[in-house]
Amino acid sequence: MSFWSTIWDVIWWFLTIFVFVAYLMALFSIITDLFRDRKLNGVAKAVWFIFLIFLPFVTALVYLITRGRGMAERAHAQAAAAQTATNDYIRSVSGGTATPVAEIAHAKQLLDAGTITAAEFDKLKQSALDKA
Repeated sequence: MSFWSTIWDVIWWFLTIFVFVAYLMALFSIITDLFRDRKLNGVAKAVWFIFLIFLPFVTALVYLITRGRGMAERAHAQAAAAQTATNDYIRSVSGGTATPVAEIAHAKQLLDAGTITAAEFDKLKQSALDKA
């Protein structure tokens, strides 16, 4: 066996594996989109799924061509909803967006408790006023 045929065999295997992995990614994206789409009824989802099993490459291409734009919109909407939920959670855990008055009042409580010094209180107060 010559050197070049061995190299081309390796390249062919890498190409084949790449195409197969790309197909699996597209297939899982399509299945995820089928379950994510609330406007599509159950029968239509079942039909798409059956076609994906029996004619996988053709169905995947048809699905991506006909429903690709909606697929991207649903993915974007889900990502935006997840980001909003994350931001809301962070705000709820951190105490929300405090007003300068609330920040100064909190700093005053820390000063009265002896947790911070008067200089630190002045820095916190100035920082809160600068935000306003």
